[in-house]
Amino acid sequence: MPTVLSHPDRRPVLVTGASSGVGSAVAVGLAAAGYPVALGARRTAICEELAERIRADGGEAVALALDVTSDESVSFFVAEAEQALGAVEVVVTCAGEVTPENAYETATPDFEAQLQLNLVGTQRFVARVAPAMAARRRGDIVFVSSDVVRLPRPRMGAYVAAKNGVEGLARAMQMELEGTGVRASILRPGPTLSGVGSTWPVEVLQAVLDDWVRFGLARHDRFLQPRDVAAAVLAVISMPRGAHVTLLEVEPEAPLREAGPERGTAAPRETGREGDR
Repeated sequence: MPTVLSHPDRRPVLVTGASSGVGSAVAVGLAAAGYPVALGARRTAICEELAERIRADGGEAVALALDVTSDESVSFFVAEAEQALGAVEVVVTCAGEVTPENAYETATPDFEAQLQLNLVGTQRFVARVAPAMAARRRGDIVFVSSDVVRLPRPRMGAYVAAKNGVEGLARAMQMELEGTGVRASILRPGPTLSGVGSTWPVEVLQAVLDDWVRFGLARHDRFLQPRDVAAAVLAVISMPRGAHVTLLEVEPEAPLREAGPERGTAAPRETGREGDR
């Protein structure tokens, strides 16, 4: 019976889209758990501030420029990160954005741009690091997806298409990497209070939320915090070798209900703030 190996003591992590939202929370959370982290995004100044905070708290972090739509940028980022931290053990793909627009009203170049960032950029980055991980016979790749794959949402056609593509890519890679020691995992968060949507006009954000309610996509008004998604990433990559979390879906928990006079339930006693995906 083959021996199941342990994780190495040192597991450098590459995080894309690390300048805000889920990406920054993942970088901070994994660093706090003892992982050396490389923060990559186009907004390098913000990443450097986060890296400085991590280092001040006793963690190990480096911030580097990263544009996942560029072959040259991806190669530079990976090379510099490995020089600073060592060979890559974990990859978490968080880079992405959403444009709140009906698919049938979206100009094709704009639709394509979202696919390039959310889907093609993910493949470009993973393809740069996965072969070496497979050669070392170990590693974790966490594809951060979205529950729009299970519950498509209006005004997000390009994002829905891209995230379906990301999960298809991940599932194909799970088969391709089987037996190499590299685990490809899909993390599918529900609505999250992240930087996505923070620049949308108020009336656009309200229209999006109204559509969620209209189509039964909002069971309650709670949203995940980015730290919740970061905790899920940590759970996935902490799984002992020999076990593989192929898909983990995380949704915001509903607010507690007060006890009613008859059936034991009543209206929620508190509400969460509105946010964006």
